[in-house]
Amino acid sequence: MTLSKRLPIQIEFARELRKNQTVLEKLMWANLRNRKLFGFKFLRQHPMLVKKELNRNVFYIADFYCAEKKLVVEIDGGIHENQKDYDEARDLAMKEYGLEVMRFKNEMVEKNMSWVLEEIRKYLRK
Repeated sequence: MTLSKRLPIQIEFARELRKNQTVLEKLMWANLRNRKLFGFKFLRQHPMLVKKELNRNVFYIADFYCAEKKLVVEIDGGIHENQKDYDEARDLAMKEYGLEVMRFKNEMVEKNMSWVLEEIRKYLRK
């Protein structure tokens, strides 16, 4: 049996997402990795258990996650225009779990990364 067959599906999916990051996810990761923002550690494509429901666990995969500040950072591409209800339910579930969710559209990350990073810094300073 290979290692991948023994891992939970959420971890395998997160690994695939890490291997296939978008250009903007790579750019954001370059700014967050190695504790570049005030020394806070971020993880990318991190599977998160947010609740147990009807004898099953509900997982979401955060684009970027800082455990110390319980902060989830999401970069929203065009697909998110068609899944607003899903995103709202997902954000609510994460907030109920005690997490703060910050969402940034692709365009903001691409055109104004310094503003996006400053918004994240403001939260980290709290």
